[in-house]
Amino acid sequence: MHIAEGFLPPTHAAAWAAASAPFVVHGVRSLTREVREHPESTLLLGASGAFTFVLSALKLPSVTGSCSHPTGTGLGAILFRPPVMAVLGTITLLFQALLLAHGGLTTLGANVFSMAIAGPWAGYAVYRLLRRYGVRLMVAVFFAAFVADLSTYCVTSVQLALAFPDPGSGFLGALGKFGSIFAVTQIPLAVSEGLLTVLVMRLLVQSSKGELTRLGVLIADKQSRSETEAVAR
Repeated sequence: MHIAEGFLPPTHAAAWAAASAPFVVHGVRSLTREVREHPESTLLLGASGAFTFVLSALKLPSVTGSCSHPTGTGLGAILFRPPVMAVLGTITLLFQALLLAHGGLTTLGANVFSMAIAGPWAGYAVYRLLRRYGVRLMVAVFFAAFVADLSTYCVTSVQLALAFPDPGSGFLGALGKFGSIFAVTQIPLAVSEGLLTVLVMRLLVQSSKGELTRLGVLIADKQSRSETEAVAR
């Protein structure tokens, strides 16, 4: 959900930019370390960024001043952890604001916080929880992408409700209105994104098993070998 240029009050835009900055700085350090220690991961990093860019550029009109779209951040969060996705998501949002008039520079901090920070962390938390309890890889991938998408829309709803509370019911009333309108388009998009992310992960399991094992997505044990064989079939 990209909030449009100039839509947020200046104080809100500045506050969200300040809240996002530490995550992005930490992400730059993580990304630099990953590339320096494992230069072979550059191609997969680029693919994760491209996946986010393409999916999040597919926008549907939604609440005034915003839009609904897939986010594509779940895949990168699983592969490289949420700090790296904070950087890839910020780059994606910056390019879309400059080249596609999608989002904006004044609202970049708010959009980064919802799509590149909150979404990846929520999706990754669900992924790790499911994998810890033995849920199969592709099921965990689906729910990670699904939750990353929905969490982004939830945070955007909060951001808009804080900026534009309902005259009668205040923040909670505005949150309910924004959230319910977003849900009409965002829930089907989240399901679709989950299925697409599973498809991409299946392809990666077949073509990049060694890299996924190094990243911890696949573990060299009996369970992971059986998962790889199941995907291949």
